[in-house]
Amino acid sequence: MAGLVEKIWFENHPLGWISAPLLWPLSKLFGAIAKKRRAAFLAGTSDVYRAPVPVIVVGNITVGGNGKTPVVIWLVEQLKAKGFNPGVVSRGYGGKAESYPFVVDENTNTDKAGDEPVLIYQRTEVPVAISPVRSDAVKALLPLGVDIVITDDGLQHYKLARDIEFVIVDGERRFGNQHYIPFGPLREQTERLNSVDFVVCNGGKAETDEIAMSLKPAEFINLKTGKRASADSLDAPVALAGIGNPQRFFNTLASLGVKPVHCEPFADHKAFEYTQLDALAKKGQNLLMTEKDAVKCRAFINQYPDIENWWYLPVDAAFSDTDTTNILNKIMKVKDGYGSPTA
Repeated sequence: MAGLVEKIWFENHPLGWISAPLLWPLSKLFGAIAKKRRAAFLAGTSDVYRAPVPVIVVGNITVGGNGKTPVVIWLVEQLKAKGFNPGVVSRGYGGKAESYPFVVDENTNTDKAGDEPVLIYQRTEVPVAISPVRSDAVKALLPLGVDIVITDDGLQHYKLARDIEFVIVDGERRFGNQHYIPFGPLREQTERLNSVDFVVCNGGKAETDEIAMSLKPAEFINLKTGKRASADSLDAPVALAGIGNPQRFFNTLASLGVKPVHCEPFADHKAFEYTQLDALAKKGQNLLMTEKDAVKCRAFINQYPDIENWWYLPVDAAFSDTDTTNILNKIMKVKDGYGSPTA
């Protein structure tokens, strides 16, 4: 079903026009609500929480993953190198904690926090808090010594004031048919891009006033042993991806010269079952997945010994030196209004 919806949104599938009498009115209603919420935020008539530290939002105007999490990780690493103590806020989609706000630690699994918060925590080792109410998550970070907050998604969460906004755009799929949900992928209209600080184009060709970003793959890492391997050393690979745009992962493999015997796309935030992935792995000799999928599969390590040939591929966001300097200068200027970073 998800695949068909994306065909309607991004590939002008004929079923989209057949379903238009139902979806178009709902799309107009969604758009009216989105515009009303934005207008209330700008007018200052909505209840907004402003944190005592800078807040950076990394979001998008479309449904699905556009590459926000790699940008969040990149920002955290850049800010740590500058002497900041960043923390990350997330909705925790796909997880179900006992209560909120919930602060991620080394024992947190994806069932509680969702895949992206666990991935961010494991990669960056900075405080990560989750809550459907982003302001509550920010408040949970403050006692932990955080002096700047990055929110993974939340561009449309107007109950939280922000100092800098990033919008990540899928450079290949862009904005699809440019209709609101559910007739199209838009959460807000493309005019919203004119009001943000940085529009980051992930892959494809960046347009005027957009920042080009690419995802640079590292070596494959064995899920069980941590061993590293090059792409050409993994025979008869089977590939899976449960991310916003699975084809991006498959394209990355192709760029590395990997020719999977089978590719299996899954819905974003897919909750995997071992039997499902075991059957998939048996279609070849090595099972390849994204790092985001791997954090969900780590629970299988102690339960099932037969996963020696499961591998994941870490990727890092990459920007030009000029764009990196411009981004950091903007953040430093905002931070100066709050005080100096902790040394």
